[in-house]
Amino acid sequence: MSVKSHHLREFRAEFHIHTVLSPCASVEMIPPLIIEEALEKKINLISITDHNAIDNVPAVIEAAQGTDITVLSGIELQTREEVHSLCLFDQFDQLLNFYNAIEDTFPKINNNPDLFGEQFIVNADGEFIRREERLLITSSNLTLKLAWQEVNRFNGLMIPAHVNRTLFGLLPVLGFIPHDIPLEVLEISKHLSVVEAVNRYPELLNYHLIQGGDAHFLEEILGINVFVISSPCIAEIKLALRGQCNRIYHRLKS
Repeated sequence: MSVKSHHLREFRAEFHIHTVLSPCASVEMIPPLIIEEALEKKINLISITDHNAIDNVPAVIEAAQGTDITVLSGIELQTREEVHSLCLFDQFDQLLNFYNAIEDTFPKINNNPDLFGEQFIVNADGEFIRREERLLITSSNLTLKLAWQEVNRFNGLMIPAHVNRTLFGLLPVLGFIPHDIPLEVLEISKHLSVVEAVNRYPELLNYHLIQGGDAHFLEEILGINVFVISSPCIAEIKLALRGQCNRIYHRLKS
């Protein structure tokens, strides 16, 4: 199938945003304020990636209606190895199918809000619906490789998150990038430049790199990833990362 290269458009993207469903996120991380912050920063492509949960994704999608912002459906999955990965999908139905397929791999441990923080499910206006009682900051029983297979089964994109970070980062946790998993793109921390990351971990030269805000506060929504693509979807993002069909990816200076 040929890919047309006309009608390309620039999208400024932030793929790593938490809402109040993540126990470590600020109470300001509600749908209308997330969208307002993105609009102020001229970010028009985002993904919601709460820890091991998806319930607030539809609310952010609804909050973005009537704006120029596209919201990809996502989750930050913690695998058995205690590695965090962003799992992104074009449509919420794909994410829901993915989540339903892996839901039983999460341990059934109740949250202790006083110890770990509240886990709020909200509507598009940021109004409280209910608390998530299951502790979300735990490891799935799913291995990194099996997680990648499930993401691809539902036509998503898996991006190991903040791969240089000591806690939950692929390289410090495993000590290497698994060669039996055909990963294309990795996220490096906002606290490290690409040059510094590659100097520290030369194997990163073999992969496409993005930088994420890992936003737990509004000010951490950075949007330093820029894609010149025909539409804001996973297939076009992959083309841009590969530099194919006149699609372009670059980073703003952080």
